Amino acid sequence: MLIIENISFHQVLNKGLRVQSLRPQNQHKKKQPTLVFLHEGLGCIELWKDFPKLLVEATGFDAIVYERQGYGQSDPLDLPRPMDYLQIEALTYLPRLLKQLEIENPILVGHSDGGSIALIYAGRYPVKALISEAAHVFVEEETLIGVEAAKNNPVLPIIKEKLQKYHGDKTDDIFSAWADTWLNPKFRDWNIEEYLDGIQCPALIIQGQDDEYGTELQVNRILEGMKNTKQKEGFMPEDCAHVPHLQAKKVVLNKMLKFLLDNE
Repeated sequence: MLIIENISFHQVLNKGLRVQSLRPQNQHKKKQPTLVFLHEGLGCIELWKDFPKLLVEATGFDAIVYERQGYGQSDPLDLPRPMDYLQIEALTYLPRLLKQLEIENPILVGHSDGGSIALIYAGRYPVKALISEAAHVFVEEETLIGVEAAKNNPVLPIIKEKLQKYHGDKTDDIFSAWADTWLNPKFRDWNIEEYLDGIQCPALIIQGQDDEYGTELQVNRILEGMKNTKQKEGFMPEDCAHVPHLQAKKVVLNKMLKFLLDNE
């Protein structure tokens, strides 16, 4: 299937955001659901690799993949980052971007920070379906250990050098904002479980069994909190850490595809 790809920039409040749109050529349906991909805390459009295109090819749905403020080629972060930065992204920037793009009832596909943003948004706005990967709804000790290890990694300069390919001179800012926010004592009480009972759409909650930034408790608490969601499922692929769509690519793609087609 040929995928038509386009890159554009959209001004949302005070930030210019880079957006990639993906659309199957020769669509037979007049109006397709739109997949909205929400990247991780150090992510961008390119770091999704080919996964969004594969899901578009498999479903025939439209998709957008965008870079939040501070990431990729979007405008820089405003620093210092507030402790409720995920709520701000979910409830301030994302709704305005989707309105500009004329997207209603999106299918949200969020990874890590993007997964948390997806859960918050779905708790307040209409969503056709929700897929989260490695999302957090509260702060675990295991998460802090993982972030501390990343911050003190002896090869961090090499990692940052690779990230500069995507984020340029914003790399140090986004890494510090990610690590320093999670390790800030004021962030220990961060919790978004209050949004979960507002979610009513079908939901697939994915987390790798070997995730270095969280435990199965995140999945359990998300599922328990979605009291008004009749169609909900947790999935924890084996031999997989924090990036299921790359580390368990085939099994995760098939799982997402079945979930989406079952709830089309």
